[in-house]
Amino acid sequence: MAAILLKAWEGYTFLFEELPDPRTKPWLLVAKPYQGLIILGLYLMFVLNWGPKWMKDRPPFNLDKILIVYNGIQVICCLYLFLGSINYWLWEYRYLCEPVDFSNSAKAVRAAKLVYLYFLLKVIDLLDTVFFVLRKKFNQVSFLHVYHHTGMVMLIWGAVSYYPGGHGTLVGVINSFVHVVMYSYYLLTVAYPSVKKSLWWKKYITQLQIVQFFWCVVHMGLIVFKPDCAYPRWTAAVFLPQNLFMLILFIDFYIKTYIKKPKVSNGVSLSSSIQLNGANGVSKEHTN
Repeated sequence: MAAILLKAWEGYTFLFEELPDPRTKPWLLVAKPYQGLIILGLYLMFVLNWGPKWMKDRPPFNLDKILIVYNGIQVICCLYLFLGSINYWLWEYRYLCEPVDFSNSAKAVRAAKLVYLYFLLKVIDLLDTVFFVLRKKFNQVSFLHVYHHTGMVMLIWGAVSYYPGGHGTLVGVINSFVHVVMYSYYLLTVAYPSVKKSLWWKKYITQLQIVQFFWCVVHMGLIVFKPDCAYPRWTAAVFLPQNLFMLILFIDFYIKTYIKKPKVSNGVSLSSSIQLNGANGVSKEHTN
């Protein structure tokens, strides 16, 4: 037993003390799996168990003012992240293969800090589900929604702990731009409820999300066919299934919602019921 415990400790030390990037390892939540697991554990327990039980006999909270502030902060942070990182891909990084720069140069350290900010935003994104529960919108706390938010925290934790920069960062750049558009829309729908009636907003946001996932699939798939790439190819096995899954779901949603004729039941069309979900409907459930 002592030998097994010793081996386990050696494995833990290797994975979380020796392998992580020494530049990011001291940062909050980075290279410390127990911290992130505690947050995710509390998140899952609240949105799946504690929250629904607590809200069962309570009226939904009016969180309009909180949502205005929350969505506004999301827009500002995502815009800052997008503008701060797009220059790397416009002028410096190579689209076919971009290794991680592990040096302490100003450019490399700044890239690592941007990846860290992206990770923190994924942690903050967990509040989306908390707000659903507090507003008693339990139908939006779907398996896919919870799985996606949980998985993104875990994936980007791995990125900032081990590979904070390089080829995989384009996923975050694209996603940050999409979130600027998306959270701007949600901000408007809370501040000006009449915007919800503009169905075309949702349609084009959904199209933007489909393009996002397609682009991410192509980008991460490139390193699979480039064996001499210094960026680890195994990361494609982690990111590709996730993005393919989301791409298929979004295309299916788009076809059923905007291309096929909605079915009519008792005088109420399916598209009308979808519209009633409002700004925090199906589209938001499936975004990064």
